[in-house]
Amino acid sequence: MTIGDMTQFGSMMAGVMFVFAMVQRWLPAEFRNHFQRYFQRLINYIYPYITIRFDEYQVDEFERSVAYIAIDKYLSTHSSNGAKRLKANVVTGGKSFFLNMDDYEEVTDEFQGIKIWWSSSKSISEQRVLFTYGDNDERRCFKLTFNRKHRDIITKQYLHHVLDEGKVIDVKIRPRKLYTNNTRTMWSHIMFEHPSTFDTLAMDPKKKKDILNDLMTFSKSKDYYKKVGKSWKRGYLLYGPPGTGKSSMIAAMANFLEYYIYDLELTSVKDNTDLRKLLIQTSTKSIIVIEDIDCSLDLTGQRKKKNEDEQKQELLLKMEEGTNKKDSSLTLSGLLNFIDGLWSACGSERLIVFTTNHVDKLDPALVRRGRMDMHIELSYCCFETFKFLAKNYLDIESHELFATISPLLNETNMTPADVAENLIPKSTEENGESCLKNLIKSLENRKEAARIKADEELKQAKRDKRLVKRCKKAMNKVIKMVKS
Repeated sequence: MTIGDMTQFGSMMAGVMFVFAMVQRWLPAEFRNHFQRYFQRLINYIYPYITIRFDEYQVDEFERSVAYIAIDKYLSTHSSNGAKRLKANVVTGGKSFFLNMDDYEEVTDEFQGIKIWWSSSKSISEQRVLFTYGDNDERRCFKLTFNRKHRDIITKQYLHHVLDEGKVIDVKIRPRKLYTNNTRTMWSHIMFEHPSTFDTLAMDPKKKKDILNDLMTFSKSKDYYKKVGKSWKRGYLLYGPPGTGKSSMIAAMANFLEYYIYDLELTSVKDNTDLRKLLIQTSTKSIIVIEDIDCSLDLTGQRKKKNEDEQKQELLLKMEEGTNKKDSSLTLSGLLNFIDGLWSACGSERLIVFTTNHVDKLDPALVRRGRMDMHIELSYCCFETFKFLAKNYLDIESHELFATISPLLNETNMTPADVAENLIPKSTEENGESCLKNLIKSLENRKEAARIKADEELKQAKRDKRLVKRCKKAMNKVIKMVKS
């Protein structure tokens, strides 16, 4: 039986119901119950189908139903091929689109050998007919029809399958977004199209593999976190010198997991209450990032009492800078509650990432395991990282100049960003070999600069040592003169 046949049959049954209502009205009361019971049996025997309706908006709610959105995405992938009229929705910054069935369209699906019918419809309020201000008064819905003998399978298995599949599809097709807190308690966003991936990330291969395994395990651990009684979240601390790839790592994590990024600027947060308001607005499947946590606010030393000289120095510095802004009252305890306190459990499947150039400045309570679960050091470029960059930037896997570069990298501190800059051809005349020679020259210059600096520091230390000796001699002379 097709949807069209069922529609006609439904119209016929509506007429029968009308006749039944008229007959029942004139029947004596003692016959009504018997007549109604047998009439219902007849209806069930003739029409063995059940219809479930899923509205786009629930009663008195302004947000679209999660079930409706999931069904829409599911049907766009699994059943839109059977529809004759489709709607195209552009996603991912206009670079791709997906199709789903238009209003008043019908499609079929199959689950465990059971045939299922889906239809879409739309209703318009009477107010909308008189005053056309847009589509806010349009109410769409999906209707699911199936044979009543399959009720348990449909309600207990198929619907869960549709909702789960729809949510997965929604995550895959949704455009990546980068959020920032432009005001105290509100987020704004732009499309996130950063090209960084783990395939292009220059770092130690073993460390990269460990991070990938950790991320994959986390994304599949919903039941495990529920079992152990923990919020489904994980903390990452990325630390190392500037230019070692901390921001690229975050972008690669977001692209790998297909998560949103919330770049939290703590200096724009007035107090702990505003921080909580921002937190509850973040979505699931997201990465909350606080970059340069040691510089964002004076959270590292709040548990250390400042002496009088430090307080005066800080006040003078603010006066010199002309700082008239009111200090933030955000506290370390508020930030800790944001990470793993009661308020951190208001969402699920989230990563919290801190970055810092000076990990030794952070309060131990902020970065302990359980808050920052995985500590990832991103350091200077090693030879293995260089080989990855040479392959990525120059398509060179081996070269005789590698023998010169290897010891220079061991003797010189150069970040992957600086190495990559030297490997990028600056003109059409440059080739892979000339870029490698540029890198060698840069490493040698940096090595020589480091040697000169070390010599200067050694000379200064010797001068300071001699000065200390002279001061001691002079002090001893003064002491002798006083005693005499």
